[in-house]
Amino acid sequence: MALSFLTRALAAAIGCAACAAASAQGAQNYPNKPIRIVVPYAAGASTSLVTRLVGQKLTEAWGQPVVVDNRGGAGGAIGTEIVAKSPPDGYTLLLGTVGTFGINSAVYSKLSYDPVKDFAPVGMLATVANILAVQPSLPVTSVKELIALAKEKPGKLNYGSSGNGSTSHLSGEMLKSIAGISMTHVPYKGGAPMMADVLGGQLEVMFDQVPAVLPHAKAGRVRALAVTTARRSAAAPDVPTMAEAGVPGYEMTVWYSLMAPAGTPRDIIVKLNTELAKILNQPEFKQQMLAQGAELTSSTPEQLAEIIRADLAKYARIAKEAGATLD
Repeated sequence: MALSFLTRALAAAIGCAACAAASAQGAQNYPNKPIRIVVPYAAGASTSLVTRLVGQKLTEAWGQPVVVDNRGGAGGAIGTEIVAKSPPDGYTLLLGTVGTFGINSAVYSKLSYDPVKDFAPVGMLATVANILAVQPSLPVTSVKELIALAKEKPGKLNYGSSGNGSTSHLSGEMLKSIAGISMTHVPYKGGAPMMADVLGGQLEVMFDQVPAVLPHAKAGRVRALAVTTARRSAAAPDVPTMAEAGVPGYEMTVWYSLMAPAGTPRDIIVKLNTELAKILNQPEFKQQMLAQGAELTSSTPEQLAEIIRADLAKYARIAKEAGATLD
């Protein structure tokens, strides 16, 4: 009996050592074939541009093609689910966002993936601010004046977003909640048609990401009142934060990250994270990202996991207060 036990223990130890050796060998040889990064949104958006820049740098570093695969739909849930169900070998990755890993769980009663259990965080890539902007004909030049006008005309002002459950939608709901005002939400199927209505005079107020708003603000076609992040955007340094503009406690940050399916070997996660850190430190890459209105933000996998947990709780509270649901 004792001999049998010792035999089994020895076999188990040998097996564990073999697994560890195979894992190390796998990381050493990784990657030895093309990598796919799924972007769970339509092509052409800032998410795609950022991912292509990252993919290009990974290709240069490792000599393996990195393919960007846009799989939009259902607020990013379709593409995210694809990665959740992919083999955990490091060859199918995901461009994760605050939408897919913070907001979706708050606005969908049933989600086809679990943002915590189904994924292994790799690292943060960048943060982007939304901008609160108004059409120039609206008689306000500051957030305080907009709040005063909204209180004078409760429910009469319309604010647009790029869609129900989007960061621009939640940006507006957060302003309403903190400032105690009433505005009517008008969801659009993307930022482009929303901007068209602002420029055409059909929509008074909007929230959208810095790259989409800034060119029109500089041309005087819209008036930028504040950015939603805790710090001013490097791409729009003259635009105050919401807190600076008179809404203390307001903060909405759009972030991009790299995620892998749960079960991806730890050494592959570490190798990916280490390479990301090198890429994010390249001055040329920083300038390329800043041109997209994105500010580089690196993290460890553990720090990213903590950001996800915090945002899940934050947006669950905001969505509940706003009554924002999508099913």
